[in-house]
Amino acid sequence: MDKKKVLTTLNSILELELAGVVRNMHYSLMVFGHSRIPIVSWFRDEATESLQHAAQAGEYITSLGGHPSLKIGDLLETHQHEINAMLNEAMEHEQTGIRLYRKLLGLVEGSDVRLEEYAREMIRSEEDHLDVIEKMLRKPE
Repeated sequence: MDKKKVLTTLNSILELELAGVVRNMHYSLMVFGHSRIPIVSWFRDEATESLQHAAQAGEYITSLGGHPSLKIGDLLETHQHEINAMLNEAMEHEQTGIRLYRKLLGLVEGSDVRLEEYAREMIRSEEDHLDVIEKMLRKPE
């Protein structure tokens, strides 16, 4: 296992998850209309979960002797605050997370069961989030 590459990837995950906290909180503040209450709640739950994911990545970084990044991943303000636009941006964010967790899995597979299981669980979690977002974007028939 290339520890340096693993730490770099874990720090990228940490930064992405911290960006997810900020992004989801921002989205929750920008929801208006008759569906506001459940959607605000959902975005805030996502922010809380992103914070938990960031903390978990940080714990693995320090367990491996690394130093957690103080950076936050990219935060682009698109000024697109219609709910579908925010959900599409959230979907892109989840897809980026899946790519990073898959990269981590490739780096640790067969050499660190703990990190391998962590990466698999996070991929499952992010793929579940994608399913939810896709259902939220689907028009009722």
